Amino acid sequence: MQTESICEMLQTVWAVIHDGKIEPLEGVAFPEGAKVIVTLLPVEEELSFWLSASEPSLSQVWESPEDDIYAELLKN
Repeated sequence: MQTESICEMLQTVWAVIHDGKIEPLEGVAFPEGAKVIVTLLPVEEELSFWLSASEPSLSQVWESPEDDIYAELLKN
């Protein structure tokens, strides 16, 4: 299947933006013209905001007594 072969070729590389250019933190040889997907990570202040904003709703999901049934099923 073509999707599986694409996933096998995916590579994650940490990088920083310096002077408007993306610079990998490790030595990686990219072929000329290679297509990449860039995901910008939030700066620390934004990260703190989003973590605190999402915590109440995530707590409701993770601490739901309705999920206890799944823990019981896993014991068997």
